[in-house]
Amino acid sequence: MGKSSLRILIRTIFTTYILTAVFLLILAFSLYQFHLSESQVNLGINVIYIVACFIGGVLAGKAARMKRFLWGFFSGAVYFLVLLAVSFIINKSIGSNMNELALIFAMCAGSGTIGGMIS
Repeated sequence: MGKSSLRILIRTIFTTYILTAVFLLILAFSLYQFHLSESQVNLGINVIYIVACFIGGVLAGKAARMKRFLWGFFSGAVYFLVLLAVSFIINKSIGSNMNELALIFAMCAGSGTIGGMIS
């Protein structure tokens, strides 16, 4: 991975986390306004993971121009790893069981891969 490759990945991850913040603000407003249930909020969070990683995959694929699906996968995987690291730092534990973590990784990496293939 060269300097430009790392720059592409960092820019993509930064963009996806900005989008995640915007989507979470919309979800929080919806929670306040419509009194959403816990299952609806959990579904919203999963949709945010998928949409943000998909957009990240598209951005990484367009920037890389080669092996787009692989760049999409990397952007989704790095998104998940950063999410996991921040969660670990804040909670001092992983907090989820391995099946849940595997599902979240699959959602992030899979939607990033699809975004990279579409780009």
